[in-house]
Amino acid sequence: MLSMLPRSSVAALQTRMASLLQFDVLGMLPDEVAIHVLSFLPPEALLICSLVSRRWKSLSDDQLIWKALCADRGWRWRSPTDTLAPEPSADYPVHESDDDEGMGDEEEDAVQSMLLDDSGYVSTMDIDSFAAPSSSASPSNPMLQPVSSSSRLSSLPSLRSPLNPSEPDYKLLYQTHLRIRHRIMHGSYRLYNLQTPGGARNHTNAIYCLQLYTYPGTGVQVLFTGSKDRSVREWNLATGEVTRIIEGIHTSSILSICVHNGLLVTGGSDHRVAICDLETNEVVKIIDDHMDSVLCVRFDDKKLVTCSKDRTVCVYSLPTFELKHVLTQHRAAVNAIAISPIHVVSASGDRSVRVWDAETGALLRTFENHHWRGIAAIDFKWPYVLTGSSDKHLRLFDTRTCTGWTTAPLYRPQVAAAVAAAMGREPHVCQVCGNNPRLPEIRPPTREHEELVRSVALSHELAVSGSYDFTVKVWDRETGALMADLIGGHTGRIFCVGFDATKVISCGEDQKICIWDFAHGMDTSFLSS
Repeated sequence: MLSMLPRSSVAALQTRMASLLQFDVLGMLPDEVAIHVLSFLPPEALLICSLVSRRWKSLSDDQLIWKALCADRGWRWRSPTDTLAPEPSADYPVHESDDDEGMGDEEEDAVQSMLLDDSGYVSTMDIDSFAAPSSSASPSNPMLQPVSSSSRLSSLPSLRSPLNPSEPDYKLLYQTHLRIRHRIMHGSYRLYNLQTPGGARNHTNAIYCLQLYTYPGTGVQVLFTGSKDRSVREWNLATGEVTRIIEGIHTSSILSICVHNGLLVTGGSDHRVAICDLETNEVVKIIDDHMDSVLCVRFDDKKLVTCSKDRTVCVYSLPTFELKHVLTQHRAAVNAIAISPIHVVSASGDRSVRVWDAETGALLRTFENHHWRGIAAIDFKWPYVLTGSSDKHLRLFDTRTCTGWTTAPLYRPQVAAAVAAAMGREPHVCQVCGNNPRLPEIRPPTREHEELVRSVALSHELAVSGSYDFTVKVWDRETGALMADLIGGHTGRIFCVGFDATKVISCGEDQKICIWDFAHGMDTSFLSS
């Protein structure tokens, strides 16, 4: 019968029947049920769903869905603020001394003919070291100086004005993070140097340490840097100006800093640990418990932890700064520490990583022979530990499963056995990953570091490393894949790296503070740092 109808009638009939045959199941559901169904989809599928119809777009753009996706990746919304970025600047001369005071000695039997071309970090005596002062000594004329706005960098281009939405847009937050990640993977960044040549407020020697910090009251992000020139400087990253100079507290190089809840803690090669109140500009306490250079300091709401070339780790309770534990199991300098609410993790020149109970001081676990050479740097984001070493490599492992990745091909069992045989030694086996059948054999990246890995930093998604080879590298936290190779910023060894959602910052012996900005031209005022 249909075949006998005119074509126009068949077309009209088809149009009328199509609406009866199509049934939008999702669109007919109550909003709450439809949103719950969509919450099981990955972000890519949600974006496709938003193209189906206006109804589907309204459902797939629901803030509850995207808020949950952001929460899964640790991305938070914050109130927008104006952001500025400093201009590129010229090189700084490298200081004559090539000693890295921020590194300790390795265990003696670890420093052998293996990897002779490695620069290492053996340093048994500081250039400006001296006898430890008594515990009753106080700093002479400590100065925490606010700096006038006249030190503001003169040619700071402003990014475009923030959108300033009245309500959080979690889909925008998610898409912005993905866009930045895409830029990282494709090496799309702008490189700035925070210190301009001849600046009156510049550091005058190698910069050993840095930390990004956002004041909770104002939301202003700043950068603290510590230097061989015995001072700490605070930089306002929104304006590019030095807002505070802290000096006169240490009598030699400042090797480590940590900022939290309005307190600044510094550790120096003068064996001292100093605690400063940033609100009152006063020195709260000086601690002289270590017998050698203090290489790393970390603290949170309940504890302060320090480590030293004297091979010890000290744990203090807050707010009294009373010494609770002295951890003494390491056989060489403790180069770095990282903390969590319940753990202290230490890394040493004896090639081991040790996990301690922060409350009792008990040694919970030891990972011996974690690297071929002494461990120079560590970061810890439960349950992952990231380490960098004088053997030029990084290692990341999950403390629960003892699985992870490394940039070192030597840790593949057959290669390790061959190297050990050539050296006339027993095969070198890491307790964590050496012969663990659960750990897959991973091909190392093609551009691993060529010198000692001096600093590492870890987040939910990324790992960042800085090396004596003048480069900064960004790695995928899960797979260990090299995502970005940041070169050309430094002309000397890199001593410290840090990063947040939009940028990587590095410093070193060339007195540069390099900012690798992956969010240039974007509104990132709503990204939590």
